[in-house]
Amino acid sequence: MTDTKRKLRSEAWFGGEGKNAFMHRSWMKNQGIPADAFDGRPVIGICNTWSELTPCNAHLRALADHVKRGVYEAGGLPLEFPVMSLGESNMRPTAMLFRNLVSMDVEESIRGNPIDGVILLVGCDKTTPALLMGAASCNLPTIAVSGGPMLNGKFRGQDIGSGTHVWKFAEEVKAGRMPVADFLAAEQGQSRSAGSCMTMGTASTMASMVEALGIGMPDNAAIPAVDSRRGVLAQMAGRQIVDLVRRDVTIAEILTRQAFENAIRVNG
Repeated sequence: MTDTKRKLRSEAWFGGEGKNAFMHRSWMKNQGIPADAFDGRPVIGICNTWSELTPCNAHLRALADHVKRGVYEAGGLPLEFPVMSLGESNMRPTAMLFRNLVSMDVEESIRGNPIDGVILLVGCDKTTPALLMGAASCNLPTIAVSGGPMLNGKFRGQDIGSGTHVWKFAEEVKAGRMPVADFLAAEQGQSRSAGSCMTMGTASTMASMVEALGIGMPDNAAIPAVDSRRGVLAQMAGRQIVDLVRRDVTIAEILTRQAFENAIRVNG
């Protein structure tokens, strides 16, 4: 049941009978949203860094559907919105250059819209801190859900890591010890599923930090992107964010000094 003891932030948009509320509700209804969706239930923003130019995040549209399922089950209204996506594998000169820009995008998107709580869908390494920084500035109930690592790469029966073996293979080709045909075969086998780098690089490290900070669900860092348990985790996050909104547990109550010290120990 909706907590009637306090008005939610979204009530400033959707509550009442004035012309502003009329306009906000009417335009939202052009998406087929029924009238009773604006009865004061928590509005959950799903901040999505999905992009086909960010291979690590290219599956997040599907993951968002699992989040929505959980939000609906818990009695909330999920509304998905895009923000700038950073992919280290394609973006030049480096995705790091744009991290703070994404943070600003996230902050203003949350602050300027009728959102009571937010799920952050992250994957490639720079998207995680960017979304967390932007959300922290808004101080709403927040949960980060990582997209998960891809499956181990395979080449001639051996595991190969994303962003690691490429250096070895490139040098082998230069030295004449590896045919170009084998090099191209390894290229095809390295990234054989959706997800971020499966090695303990920056994407997996950031996902681990999310979990260690307490801003993500248990097992957030470890479950592979294509594992059915990743969808379950996203659905549980959808349920949990509605509960956090009803209990008014904001991100500032989770990202405490103790939480950061715990994350530093994990990273050490």
